[in-house]
Amino acid sequence: MSNIWLLRKLATVYTATMRGIPELLLVLFIYYGGSILLMSILKKFGYNDYVEISAFWGGVMALSIAFGAYATEIFRMSIQEIPIGQREASQAIGMRPFQTFYRITLPQVWQIALPGLGNLFLVLLKDTALVSVVGLKDIMYQSSRAAQSTQQPFTFYMAAAIIYLGLTMLITGFMMWLEWRANPAARYAKKISRQSTHSQSTIG
Repeated sequence: MSNIWLLRKLATVYTATMRGIPELLLVLFIYYGGSILLMSILKKFGYNDYVEISAFWGGVMALSIAFGAYATEIFRMSIQEIPIGQREASQAIGMRPFQTFYRITLPQVWQIALPGLGNLFLVLLKDTALVSVVGLKDIMYQSSRAAQSTQQPFTFYMAAAIIYLGLTMLITGFMMWLEWRANPAARYAKKISRQSTHSQSTIG
């Protein structure tokens, strides 16, 4: 949404590319390809030893880059949902661009974007299982090792499913609380409803 053409094109290329590449492929590319790239750079400075990106940071970078592209689109659409007349009105009363963004745009963006970000975070939580393919000892990795050792795959994969389900329920509850906090109108309506109920019970 920048007025600078180059920044808009770079952002468009980033979002289109990252949303078109499977997350698993991106994890493998950063984990293995990142080590090769890092060693190539270090060789120019005379360092010839083997360098490896850790499975944890490789997974963090891959999932951050991938889901950052989706989050970018959520924020862009949320900003576009705000009527342009509000920004024009803020400029008319002398607000600077930063003040307009901080006081007018940002509070409404969070309210609009939170449901989409919540869904995206739940998808991200489940996709963390992909990092087990590069040896990171996450829930799926431990479940797989336990299933192979005990020959009881159903038991351990069911335990992993229950853990993921529990985490999902906790995050869903937290996101619902954030959505309620970001919506002053809903909080005010609930407060009025409570006061009305209390008044009726007192009169009765």
